[in-house]
Amino acid sequence: MKTDIQNVRNIGISAHIDSGKTTLTERILFYTKRIHSMHDVKGKDGVGATMDSMELEKERGITIASAATFCEWQDHEINIIDTPGHVDFTIEVERSLRVLDGAILVLCSVGGVQSQSITVDQQMKRYKVPCIAFVNKCDRSGANPFRVIRQLREKLGHNAVPMQIPIGLEADLQGVVDLVSMKAVYFDGDKGENVRIGEIPDHLLEEAKQKRDELIDAATMFSDELMEAALEGEVSEELLLSAIRRGTLTREITPVFMGSAYKNKGVQPLLNGVTRLLPCPSDVENRAIDPKDESEVVLSTDPKKPMVALAFKLEDGQYGQLTYIRVYQGSLGKGETLINVRTRKKIKVGRVVRMHASQMEEIGHISAGYIGALFGVDCASGDTFVSAGIHLSMTSMYVPEPVISLAITPKDNNSQINMSKALNRFAKEDPTFRTYVIDETGDTIISGMGELHLEVYVERMRREYSADVTIGAPRVAYRETITRMAEFNYIHKKQTGGAGQFGRVAGYMEPITDEEFLFENRVTGGSIPTQFIPACEKGFKACLKKGPKMEFPVTGIRIVINDGASHAVDSSDMAFQAAARGAFLHAYAKAKPVIHEPVMKVVVETPTEFQGAVMGSLNQRRGMIVASQDEGPSCVIEAQVPLAEMFGYATVLRSLTQGKAQFTMEFAAYRQIPKGIEDELLRKMAEDKKNVA
Repeated sequence: MKTDIQNVRNIGISAHIDSGKTTLTERILFYTKRIHSMHDVKGKDGVGATMDSMELEKERGITIASAATFCEWQDHEINIIDTPGHVDFTIEVERSLRVLDGAILVLCSVGGVQSQSITVDQQMKRYKVPCIAFVNKCDRSGANPFRVIRQLREKLGHNAVPMQIPIGLEADLQGVVDLVSMKAVYFDGDKGENVRIGEIPDHLLEEAKQKRDELIDAATMFSDELMEAALEGEVSEELLLSAIRRGTLTREITPVFMGSAYKNKGVQPLLNGVTRLLPCPSDVENRAIDPKDESEVVLSTDPKKPMVALAFKLEDGQYGQLTYIRVYQGSLGKGETLINVRTRKKIKVGRVVRMHASQMEEIGHISAGYIGALFGVDCASGDTFVSAGIHLSMTSMYVPEPVISLAITPKDNNSQINMSKALNRFAKEDPTFRTYVIDETGDTIISGMGELHLEVYVERMRREYSADVTIGAPRVAYRETITRMAEFNYIHKKQTGGAGQFGRVAGYMEPITDEEFLFENRVTGGSIPTQFIPACEKGFKACLKKGPKMEFPVTGIRIVINDGASHAVDSSDMAFQAAARGAFLHAYAKAKPVIHEPVMKVVVETPTEFQGAVMGSLNQRRGMIVASQDEGPSCVIEAQVPLAEMFGYATVLRSLTQGKAQFTMEFAAYRQIPKGIEDELLRKMAEDKKNVA
């Protein structure tokens, strides 16, 4: 590890699903001599891409967890994080962008700016990450990089300027014209490793001159010197590149490179773009917060200053917990003592490693501006580590709320133990994965960002922990309540030789809206002795846990007792509890009980063109549209929908809107369910009882 901070680049590779992020990373590693042979993502040769080290990733041909690696290119050290494209694994992109200085936004030359490109772009904006764009797959039929550049401007609002133009497209892609040096670049050899510089083909010369003028035009906004040189007609490469870099660092210009990672074309100029245009750690201003007065402190990349680092990702490997960290200030070495700001615990650093996908390399220390990993450190994702004596905390990353849940049940006791271990680990590693047990139903519920997200975790439970689990939709927490007043007058009498049991309670029950349960004592004249009143209340309360109608909890009920009778010998706490239970059952049947279901407030944000389809889908789910408002190209629809109808909605919404809409859901109220659905619930309950019997 060298320590010239000017020559360090921390970059992420982010894009929509299947834009070629992992293939691009594979090519970068090959050309920088980190790996000696290239493999395909789908693993046709049984190997799979270097960065997809998990078995599931190789099988499905998708990236599930972000992976870190490092390489060297022209005396620059590049730390790379390859991130997933699926919205279900959005936290992996989120936490990677939180610690990176720059990024490559990969776009498909056929698909252009897609829904996930928009999400990734929003995440880059959130953390102010400068980026360069790479239009990939220029060898595919229908490739049109200039249409993609137009979409970058219109859909994402980027000031996108091409740094190259392609020489041929689709099957005829031969290379690119570099608009800075005004040379043609070809990629010879079986694996495109021999870069050949030549003259621009005649038929492209005019277009290249025009595009270069546009590039200079855009760059003059960031350099007066360049403007003067342009007027004199003497623009040097260095001057042009430094102006473009200035614009890139402030996110006011997005340089666009093009090529085909799969066909090994255009990757080396992209690497040059990374080293020349993207920021080094000292170019980026990182801030920490002083908890004492909430003031912000600007961190310096000076390795001699006190150490400040952020743990951004945890991974439970075969050797224990691996904590990925980014050092922002100072230096972190083997054997040093750190303090976890959140817990105030001291931590002794054992092993310090650098990651290359799933492999690791022991190093002595990590300097400011570098990304590395620690072993055996107990912490949570987003914790800040500091040297003794300083109190600074890094702002944590944005964690979206889970939108979908599943119930999981272990097959046997062994699976139960393994499932608990797996859930503890997954919840610790992934802040968007939550797990809890519903007391009423006993179901273990897992929640996440989408059905694929949960499916992957269930599969990992089976493979990595041998936990055999079955999955099912979680049972909705229904409630019972009454709709009218009913009176009771109940005598509990039992004679079994010796002292018997006797108690009489009289009064009424009625529905209430703002409380779950109210008990009122209006007994006068001592007809029920005072010491037995709490026993009556206890007896009524015991009936609320399982309602007589369908065994759901009972809410929204007020019970008033106004009369009763006792016996000098036979009355007791137990007798009055039994009398209260009998009175409850007697009156409940007359009070017209009904079933209530939880209704959720659902807010859907969708492009205006899908407004009708989204409203239709909510209506189909017994939803009631509360409000709808247009906000430019998108509209926000607010509705109230029963929770029972919302399972699987994330997938339905994605397919309806080409993955462009998103929704949030929170509890609103309990409402009575329609008669048809109540009958269906009664039928199911009768079936379940029959099966148990």
